[in-house]
Amino acid sequence: MDKKVSVISGIYNCSGTLSEAIECILNQSYTNWELILCDDGSTDNTYEIAKDYARRYPEKIFLLKNDKNRGLNYTLNHCLQYASGEYIARMDGDDHCSKERFEKELEVFDTEPDLAIVSTDMVYFDESGIWGRIGHPDDPERGDFPHESPFCQAPCMVKKEAYDAVNGYTVDNRLLRVEDYHLWIKMYASGFRGKNIHELLYQMRDDRNAYRRRKFKYRWNEAYVKYLAVKELDLPKWMLIYALRPIITGLMPDFLYNWLHKKRLRK
Repeated sequence: MDKKVSVISGIYNCSGTLSEAIECILNQSYTNWELILCDDGSTDNTYEIAKDYARRYPEKIFLLKNDKNRGLNYTLNHCLQYASGEYIARMDGDDHCSKERFEKELEVFDTEPDLAIVSTDMVYFDESGIWGRIGHPDDPERGDFPHESPFCQAPCMVKKEAYDAVNGYTVDNRLLRVEDYHLWIKMYASGFRGKNIHELLYQMRDDRNAYRRRKFKYRWNEAYVKYLAVKELDLPKWMLIYALRPIITGLMPDFLYNWLHKKRLRK
């Protein structure tokens, strides 16, 4: 029997894009999957759209609902409680992915069974089209973590045993927006490792100016998780200097930030 993939998705106020995201899962070439959706207190009709899909595909799509807005780390853990697959994949409610995504990620696990994490390159798009691309090292090492998260989180597929070993996502307000980054730190600290494949299998919907508008508290969160990377992975103390980067970014003049951001997210 083919390995089962449990797709976890925290959804919040994404009524205009949710159907497109769900259709990407329904159209996967690899068919042994389940989709677990959890509404995190939406105020639009996101929950109703998800409920309709769960009604139409009762054997494949399962719908949960938080009692109030709890944040992504709590919401993904809620999904994990109901996941029955050997592998866990992420899907956000406003993104797209290739129909070969699951098939190609599982092929990597078949080739390298010691891996716990497989991710891919990713493009950013908005109403004007694709505006950026991002990728990470083939085989991330511990020393890569203070620089930035070494995996694109949304395209990731992860063995369920790795999630179980680290008790899933850490629910802490200091880790909001960097919950996946911290998850990889915990997994590497526990001896797991991952790989990136350089195929564009995921498309993230993102306003090209969204990072610039990020609330300053989330820059503090990013600085905090870089500090945790150095601490939990037992890295040289001088690498704490990378924790200053998100703070400096928040204080940077627009023209300089825009130049550096475009250089990083090469089109």
